[in-house]
This record gives sequence, C-alpha cells and structure tokens, in this order.
Amino acid sequence: MDAEKLRDMSQPMDVGLLDATVAAFYGTGSKEERNAADLVLRDLQNNPDMWLQVVHVLSNTNSLNTKFFALQVLEGVIKYRWNALPVEQRDGMKNYISEVIVKLSSDEISFRRERLYVNKLNIILVQILKHEWPARWRSFIPDLVAAAKTSETICENCMAILKLLSEEVFDFSRGEMTQQKIKELKQSLNSEFQLIHELCIYVLSASQRAELIRATLGTLHAFLSWIPMGYIFESPLLETLLKFFPMAAYRNLTLQCLTEVAALTFGEYYDLQFVKMYIIFMVQLQSILPPTTNFLEAYAKGSSEEQAFIQNLALFFTSFYKPHIRVLESSQENINALLQGLEYLINISYVDDTEVFKVCLDYWNSLVLELFEAHHNLDNPAASANMMGLQMPMIPGVGDGVGSQLMHRRQLYAGPMSKLRSLMICRMAKPEEVLIVEDENGNIVRETMKDNDVLVQYKIMRETLIYLAHLDHEDTERQMLKKLSKQLNGDDWTWNNLNTLCWAIGSISGSMVEEQENRFLVMVIRDLLNLCEITKGKDNKAVIASNIMYVVGQYPRFLRAHWKFLKTVVNKLFEFMHESHPGVQDMACDTFLKIVQKCKRKFVTVQVGENEPFVSELLTTLPATIADLEPHQIHSFYESVGNMIQAEPDPHRRDEYLRRLMELPNQKWAEIIGQARQSVDYLKDPDVIRAVLNILQTNTSAANSLGTYFLPQISLIFLDMLNVYRMYSELISTSIAQGGRYASRTSIVKLLRSVKRETLKLIETFLDKAEDQPHIGKQFVPPMMDPVLGDYARNLPDARESEVLSLFATIINKYKRAMIEDVSRIFEAVFQCTLEMITKNFEDYPEHRLKFFSLLQAIATHCFPALIHLSSELKLVMDSIIWAFRHTERNIAETGLNLLLAMLKNFQASEFCNQFYRTYFSTIEQEIFAVLTDTFHKPGFKLHVLVLQHLFCLVESVVMSEPLWDVATVPYPYPNNGMFIREYTIKLLSTSFPNMTATEVTQFVNGLFESREDLVSFKNHIRDFLVQSKEFSAQDNKDLYAEEAAAQRERERQRMLSIPGLIAPSEIQDEMVDS
Repeated sequence: MDAEKLRDMSQPMDVGLLDATVAAFYGTGSKEERNAADLVLRDLQNNPDMWLQVVHVLSNTNSLNTKFFALQVLEGVIKYRWNALPVEQRDGMKNYISEVIVKLSSDEISFRRERLYVNKLNIILVQILKHEWPARWRSFIPDLVAAAKTSETICENCMAILKLLSEEVFDFSRGEMTQQKIKELKQSLNSEFQLIHELCIYVLSASQRAELIRATLGTLHAFLSWIPMGYIFESPLLETLLKFFPMAAYRNLTLQCLTEVAALTFGEYYDLQFVKMYIIFMVQLQSILPPTTNFLEAYAKGSSEEQAFIQNLALFFTSFYKPHIRVLESSQENINALLQGLEYLINISYVDDTEVFKVCLDYWNSLVLELFEAHHNLDNPAASANMMGLQMPMIPGVGDGVGSQLMHRRQLYAGPMSKLRSLMICRMAKPEEVLIVEDENGNIVRETMKDNDVLVQYKIMRETLIYLAHLDHEDTERQMLKKLSKQLNGDDWTWNNLNTLCWAIGSISGSMVEEQENRFLVMVIRDLLNLCEITKGKDNKAVIASNIMYVVGQYPRFLRAHWKFLKTVVNKLFEFMHESHPGVQDMACDTFLKIVQKCKRKFVTVQVGENEPFVSELLTTLPATIADLEPHQIHSFYESVGNMIQAEPDPHRRDEYLRRLMELPNQKWAEIIGQARQSVDYLKDPDVIRAVLNILQTNTSAANSLGTYFLPQISLIFLDMLNVYRMYSELISTSIAQGGRYASRTSIVKLLRSVKRETLKLIETFLDKAEDQPHIGKQFVPPMMDPVLGDYARNLPDARESEVLSLFATIINKYKRAMIEDVSRIFEAVFQCTLEMITKNFEDYPEHRLKFFSLLQAIATHCFPALIHLSSELKLVMDSIIWAFRHTERNIAETGLNLLLAMLKNFQASEFCNQFYRTYFSTIEQEIFAVLTDTFHKPGFKLHVLVLQHLFCLVESVVMSEPLWDVATVPYPYPNNGMFIREYTIKLLSTSFPNMTATEVTQFVNGLFESREDLVSFKNHIRDFLVQSKEFSAQDNKDLYAEEAAAQRERERQRMLSIPGLIAPSEIQDEMVDS
C-alpha cells in the first residue's frame, strides 16, 4: 500500500515514507526489505513525472541519501529531457537550485555541514548551465561574481562552480556536447573571464581565509591553460602567485598554477616575463629545498604533501623547459639558473617513484633528441639552424657561425648530459628478453608475467641512452667500463647494479662505429666471463649468466666479425642449457635462437683452423646438448638449428643436415607407426599420444625456420600423420558421442585434440612459410580434403577443430585465385555446420567465430568469383557478416566490418553490382546504424563510418544504374537513388529516435550527403549526431543556434526546392498557389 502511495504522482509525495524507503535500501535490514525498496525506487526513477516532486522532496527531507536520490532523478531529466520542458518549469528549477546553493553556502556552519549536498547541487547547476548558458542565461557569470562578493563562504563555493564549469567545457566535453555547443561555451567563458579574473585577484590579495584561498587557487589552475595571456602577464596575477609559493599551506596549489603558466607559449612576446618568473622561482626554491638535498631520501621519508611537492616540481621544470629552455641560454646569469634547474631535475629523477620518473624521463628524451638532431645535422648547417631555431642569416661563409653556436650549445649541456648518462645507466629498465628477475623476497626467479609499463619505459630509456651515446661516445664508454670494473673488484657489486649496467650496455648496441664497438665489447665480454668464474653462489651465477646472455644477444655484428668469440659464446650457452636454475635454460635457448638468426651463415661455413662447419659438429653432439632441456626448450633449439641449415646453399648438404637434425624424432615416429601397424590400440596409450604430440611440435619448430627446405621431412611423415589424425578424430567423436559434452573435457580427449591441432598447425606453418610454389599446394591440399575437411563436417560440434578454418584461410591467402575451384568444397564442408555452432548465441565457440570470419574474408578477397557462383549461399554469407559485426567481441566485430567492406568494394566492381545493392543496401544501412547508435560497439566507430561513407558515395555514383527500391511495391517513382535513400534514412532514424525532431533528422541526413566525399567532416558530422541523439529536444531548442541556423536553413530550403521531390508536394502547394 505504501509503495502505491509513493507511486501516485497526482499529489505531493509523502517525504517521510520516501525517507523510510531510501533508508531501507541503504539499511542493514533483510535482503527482502532491500529488494522491495530497490524496486520502488527504480519505479520512481523511471516515472517521467517524478522530477516534478524533486523540489518538494528536497525542501522537506533531512536525509542526505534521499536528497541524493532526488538529485539523481533531476540529473536524468537535465541530461535527456531538459530542452523538451516548458520554459517556466526550466526557470523554476534553475532558480530553486541557485537559491538553495546560495542559502546553504552563505554561512560557515551550514556550508561545512552540508558540503556533500552542496557539491552535488553544484554539479546539477553546471549540467543545467550546459543547456541554458549563454543563450538563455546571459547574466550567469555577472550574477555569480556579484554573489561571491557578498560572503567568503559563498565566494568559496562560487570558485568550486567555476572550476567545475571550466572542467566540463574544456576537459570532459567530448562526446557529451556537440562541437558547435562546445565552441559557443568556450567563447562565452573567454569573453566573460575578466570578471572572474578580477574576483580571483581580489580574493588572493584581500582574503585571510585559508579554505577560500585554496579554492581560488584550484579554480585558477583550471582556467590558466586557456585564458588570454594578457590576464596573466599584464596583471598582478603572476606576482601574486609567486608570493604564495613560499607559504607551505599553498605551496602545492601555487606550484600547479605556475606549471600551467610555464607550459604556455606566445611567440617571443612574453619571453622576458617568463625569464623573470623563472629566476624569482629559483631563488625561492633554494630557500625551500636547497640544491644539496638528497631527493631519494627526502622523498622516501617525506609526507604525502612533500612527495606531491617533489612531483609537482618535476612537472614545473619539464613544463617550463619544453617551450622556454632557449630563452634561458641568452645570458650567463640565466644560464646559471638553467644549469641549477637541470641539476634539480636530475636529482629528482633518482626518486624511487614510477610516476615522477616518467615525467622526468619524458622530458630528458625530448631534450636529448633535440640536441642529438642538431649534432647529427652539423654537416648541414642550414638544416641545423632551422632545427635549433637559431636566427642566423644564411649568408655565404656564415656556416661556421652556425656550427660554432651548435658546438657552444653542446658544451653548455655537456655537464648535465654526463650526469644524465649516469642516471640512465643506474635506472635502466628491464628489457623483454631478460627472463630472470628478483622477487619481493630477494630470490632470483624466472619471470612469470611481462610488465608492459616496464617495457614502454625501457623503449624510451633505450632511445634516450642511444642519443646520449651519440653526443659523446667516449664519456658513455668511460662511465660503463668504470661501473663494470667496480662490479669486478666488488666495490659496487649488487644484482641490481650489474643488471642495470648490462641492460644499458645491451641497449646502445649499434650506436658506436665498428672499431670502437669491437674494443668496448672485447673488454665487456671478457670482464663478464671473468666475473662468472670468480663469483660463488647459485643465484649470483644465474644473474651474471642472464646478463652475459642479454649482452651477447644484442651485438650480432660483433659476433659475426669475431668467430672465436661467437664460438665461445655459443658453447657457453650450451653450458647454461645444463644449468637447473629457473629461467637460465629458457634464456639460453632464446639467446641461442636470437644469435643464430643474426649469424646463421657463420655456422655453415668452415672457419679458419676448423675441420668442418660448426653445424655439423653440433649435430653430432646434439643428443648430449639437449639432454637436460624441457620439451618446449628442445623445440626452440630445433628452430635455431633449422635456421642454421636454412643458410646452407648446397641442396645435398642441406638435406643431409636436415636428415641428421630430425634423426631422433624420426626414429621415435617410425617406432610408433611400426607398432601401430601391428596393433592400432598402441596409439591409444596416453604416453604414446604425448610422444606423438612432442614429435609433431618438434617438426613444427623446424618447419618454422626452414620453410620450403622442410619439404623432404614433411613428405616423409605427411600421409602417416593424416592417418593418425583421422584415427584420433574418430576416437574423439566416439568418446563425445558416448560421454556427452563433458567427455570433451576429459584429459584423454584434450590430449587427442592437441595432436589434431598440432597436425593442422604443422601443415599451416609449412605452407605459410614455404615459398609460393604451386606444386607444393597441389601436393598437399588434395590429400587433406577428406581427412581434414570431410572430418570437420562429419564431426560433432564439440569435436571440430577451429584450426581447420585458419589452415584453409592460410591456404587461400597463400595460393589466392588458384583455389577458386576448391571454394565450393570448402564451403560445403565448413560453412553451414560452423554457422549453426556460432549463431545460437554470442558466447559459444569463440575461436571458431574469429577463424570462420577470417576464412570468409580470405575467400572474399582472393576468390570473389567463386562467392558469386554460390548465389544460393550468398544470403547466408551476408547474414553471417551482419551477425559478425553485431558481435560485442571487438575483434570479431572488426573482422566482420572489414569483410563487409571487402564485399561491398568487390560487388561494386562486379557485373552484379545493381542486383546485390538492390537486395542488401537498405539492410546493411539499417544494421550499421543500429550498431553505430548503441553503446556496445563504440570501438567499431571508424569502420562503421567507412561503410556508411561507401554507401552514401555509391548512391550518388554512376555505377548504380538501376533503382534501389522495389518498383513493384513502391508506387512513387523517385527521380534517383539519392532521393530514395534520403527519404529511407530519414524514416529509419525518425522511428529509431523519437526524441529527435523531423528537422534535426533531416538536417543530419542532408549533412551525410553533403560531407560524403570528405571523411573527416563526414565522421565529425556523425559524432555530433550521436551526441545529439541522447538528448530529448523539443521544437524550441532551435533558439540555441538561432542566428547561425536561420541563414543555414534558408540556404538549405532553396537547395531542397531546386530538387524535385525533396520537399513533399503537400508542403509546397500553399506557397506556390499561382504556379
């Protein structure tokens, strides 16, 4: 009964009852009570008249939760229905919210007590402003500033409102407002900023109240990045800010404001003011934080305020230097202040905090790049002068002047750059190749998960260090070797110090000239190998091993030039392959692969003083080398040796090496097949299945590196492999048929399926890597038709391997048009049965989904003629494409859209163009608009736009020579397809968005036709429509853009009148009676 009473909107609501319902929802009562309250509150929220009770509720309740509930209802109305409300209701709500805010913020006690409520009211007011201001509430800023002058608490709240407004318009407006509206609000804020500026200056100079000053500084911070610069430099604002900087209570807020100012640029006009600001700032900073401070310690022990200060300081320096560092290079006094600032920034860069370091690193990267580019272009003085922004007249013979200026600039920065090198070496991030890390307990372990942040940081640091190396190779080398000798003599030995040093050494690979690199590396590798010999302890050895492997893996040029070193390094890797410490074997195999890929020819030629090529020696000792490796490591090893063999130019020798390499797996394979011929049950033993899987994986690894040259080996096992595939497939089907769905999860079925997948993967890898030789396709594709394709069609859905789809996608991508004749066979086997699996819902068989659409895309791209001949299946194909892009799984939706684009373009160029588009044009348009305007498919926006652009361009093109409408059922003969689609689209969108007026929809559709040739404006036009379609708007919201819209409308009307049929005859008659 109570609930019904609340739901009755015909009389003022019982606020006590509403309070009780809200309390029950948030309370600790039973679950049933909470659910019942939830139901009532949802009903109220969805009631379109509930908002009319908001004022009554807010005026009569003392419960904060009830107030928030009422404001939530109001927020929904403002966002979606505001423009549709009568003027008096809008004005009434606007005035009420303003009055409550003023009342609550006019005295200290209520303002502090109701702070949360006032904050929410401020947000509501700003939401209203986004609709009302400036057009329907011109006096808002003057009213606000006048109110602020009446009391300090009101002033503090006004500052909060202004800050919110600035953030809404400048930071959060994308996707919330149309571009026209954003532009209008920005112009209004700019033009009325003088009043806000005067208020801020007045408060900062007159008020003693800490909260108000903090609020004002916060508001200024939001405004400073976009206001006209005269307000900053031609008023007392900057001096005032610099006065507040030394005061501990306002230090961080002031520093944030100064950072915003530091980042501004305005040609050279305010250079003197920027220098003055910087010099005063540096003097003040030295008294707050002396340059001798140990920042690492100060940050670690500091309070959160002090830590924030150091972070803000980094932001200030980097923001100031990016645009203004050159201005500080002009006089000795300024240079001293600049060098002091750079010293501060280098010291801050040592702070152990990722965010602080990122800020510093970002700046160091850009400064070093700028210095490097100038140094790099020194042999082309004109280019360097431009690069450095040096104002040099280009007169013959002045080249030296530019050169000497650049040299002078390099010398100026030589000191800071040397310190920066030391910093980069000490803090070098971990590269991806390093698998051995220290865990939180101080143990050396194998890395379990990649840290993407660290990888991004490594990339930037590596780049920075390479530029630094180019600026001064001697200093770089000196610092690295000095640090390495300290590791050797134990002065500075820690895991972290050795790691960062070796990561830095590895990262500058390729930056030195060969001679210098050779000299440097001989010392580095020799020292590291010595360190490995003299250091005791398993963990220590593992760290040194990982560093040796990383460094040698980075310098293939050195290894190629020094066979003795290369052989020593590879033998050292073989040693590490017997090391049981976690991660060492993995890294040894990875490094071996990396080195072989870069130096493969060295291993197949007979080197000086040797009797046979290294690969031959290796194949002889292969069983012993891989004895302690895990299966996945053995596979990597086989891929490495495959790379060596692939470099052998003599075919006979190459085949012989391949035979020796595959000897172990082939012996085992022959043994298994021999036993199977005597008794098929032998193949059902789990250990035998694992052995088969391992053999196939070894083959796949070798095929991956050998490509076409793997042909003799795959030919040897191919037919037996297909027989095993067929047999295992039957076993799986039988198990699933007898055991139901759960049978597919048993370990034996999983193992059998792994063998099938690996078989498919091996064939796919070989065909993909083999050079484009049609005879290989002819040899391998026909025998697979029944064992693989036929098997797929015959199997139960749970036993079908998605890899079959990707294998045939690879085959079609590889052999292209040669596969046209086979498309119908492929279609017959996989199309219908896969569709049945994936169209029941959006969740089952995720791998089949993506691979199915990739296969379709391959067919549409390379075998399009075959698709046309499958006319009976075309409807199914189109339905499946629509099904794909409706998918919420991003990569499936994207594959579907790309496939759709390929189909549209292919059909446009074919003889069936008119027929295809007559059948599918309107369906595609409707479906694309459906996914474009729901909120689940935002990632596909770019492709949605491309499809729509294609359709709208096509309609107006000469390619479409027949009507798109059905002449039999549409009585009205349209003059052309453009007219028909215009009207169709207007109808479609008007029914989909009843909240939009006919005029708005028509404007949008006309805009699509007008902007169709220009993708950028076409895309922006659609973006604006998406924003607009969220708002309910009535006829009168035209007033917002009255002046601009009037002229536009008249032009539009004239254009429409000139085209028969655009404006319906019924609308024209009364104006043209005399015609």
